[in-house]
Amino acid sequence: MHLIFNFLFLLAAIKWGDWKNWRDYYPTILFFWVGDLLKSYLLYNHWLWTYQETIFAENILRNHTIISLMIMFIVYPSTLLIYLGHFPQAKLRQAGWVLFWVMLYSSIEYMNLHYLHLIRHFNGWNIIWSIIFNMIMFTILRVHYKKPIWAWGLSVIWIIFLLNVFDVPVDKMK
Repeated sequence: MHLIFNFLFLLAAIKWGDWKNWRDYYPTILFFWVGDLLKSYLLYNHWLWTYQETIFAENILRNHTIISLMIMFIVYPSTLLIYLGHFPQAKLRQAGWVLFWVMLYSSIEYMNLHYLHLIRHFNGWNIIWSIIFNMIMFTILRVHYKKPIWAWGLSVIWIIFLLNVFDVPVDKMK
């Protein structure tokens, strides 16, 4: 099922992605990747969520790491080519655009969590935290596109906050 979701994101990017300006979005794509890799590294022994394949392609998508890397290389760039490429100018429309992406990502996670069992939550993480995380993430991604240094600073604050809220022990970090 993860293959289908990734394929749908890729198709959406082919149709609606701002490919002519991909170089402008490339630093933010890298920023997105670094954030996910950092999460995987810091929470290696204290997971908040993991991906799994339960529908088909289980022999290809054997574990969280493989699925996560596929999402990083397909879904994240596809998302940013559309999200940043069509970001509105008007403030109210900007809020609506961010909310659309938060709802899209959160709805997919909810469906994957409760119906398809493609994701599991651990250590106090839940769908409410995912919605909050998505709100912060999509806001910071836009900030990174416009003011990268600000986004790095906000990200450090957000990471420290999450590590404290979810009581991630330093000795559990890789």
